[in-house]
Amino acid sequence: MIQSASAGARLAAAIVAVPLLLLVLLFELLPLLAVLVNGFLHDGAFSFANHREILASAFQRNSFVNSVVLSLATSLIAVAASLPIGRALHTMPVRVQRIVMTYANFGANFTGFPIAFAFIILFGLSGSFTLLLAKAGLLGGFTIYSKTGLALVYCYFQIPLALMLVFPALDAITPDIEEASRLMGASRFSFWTRIVLPILLPSLVGSFVLLFANAMGTYATAFALAGGNANLVTIRIGELVAGDVFSDPNLADALATLLVVALAVPIAIERLIARRGDRDAQ
Repeated sequence: MIQSASAGARLAAAIVAVPLLLLVLLFELLPLLAVLVNGFLHDGAFSFANHREILASAFQRNSFVNSVVLSLATSLIAVAASLPIGRALHTMPVRVQRIVMTYANFGANFTGFPIAFAFIILFGLSGSFTLLLAKAGLLGGFTIYSKTGLALVYCYFQIPLALMLVFPALDAITPDIEEASRLMGASRFSFWTRIVLPILLPSLVGSFVLLFANAMGTYATAFALAGGNANLVTIRIGELVAGDVFSDPNLADALATLLVVALAVPIAIERLIARRGDRDAQ
C-alpha cells in the first residue's frame, strides 16, 4: 500500500514537471545545441574555420580579455563591498534589513537601457554630476563612456546582487562565535581572516562565480552606454548577428560557444571547491 502511494506520488510529480522540462528543452537546451552546431559551420560545411578565425584575430581575442577583466574587477569589488555592508546590516533592525534588501533587489535588476540612460543623464558629457565635478575640479579625465565608466555602471547592479547573495550566508557568523573569539583574545583582523572568511569561503566563491557570469553575459547595458566602441564579446556577438556590414551568424555562434566555455570553467572550479568543502565538513 505504501509502495503504491509512493509510486503514485512520483508519477504525479513527473507529470507536473513535464511543462517545466519542455520549457527547459525548448528555450535552453535546443538553442544551446543549435549555437554549438552552427558555430562549426563555415560556407555550408562542417569546419573549425570560425574558431580558428577567432583565435587568430587580435580584435576578437581582446574582446574576451576586456570582458574577462571587466567581469573579474566588478565581481571582486562587489563581493568585497557586500561583506562589510552585509555585516553592518545584520546589526540593524529587521525592518531596515527588509528595506535595504528590497532596494538591493531593485538595483540588481536595474540593468539594460534604463540604467545606461540614467547614468548618461548623471555622468554624460552634459550630465548633472559631470558639471558639478568639473566645477569642483574633481572630474579629471573621467568619462562614462570609457572602461572605467562601464565598470562604474556594472558595479551599480553587481554590488546589490552580491549583497543579496552574501547576506543570508552571514547568518552563519552568530554572536556566540564572535564572543568566543573575543574571549580567546582574537583581534578584529584575526576574527575576520581566520574565522569569518573560512566559514564564508564557499558562499563567497559561489557568489563570485555568479557575479562573473552575470557581468560576462551583460549586453544591453554595455551596448546602450558605449555601442560598438566597447570591445566586449557580447557586443561582438550582437554585431555579427544583426550587423549590416559584418553580419556572420556562424562566427557569432562560435563566439557564443567560446563564451559558454569561458563561463563553464569557473563554474566547474566552484563546484570542485564546494564538494571539497562538503567532504572536509563531514
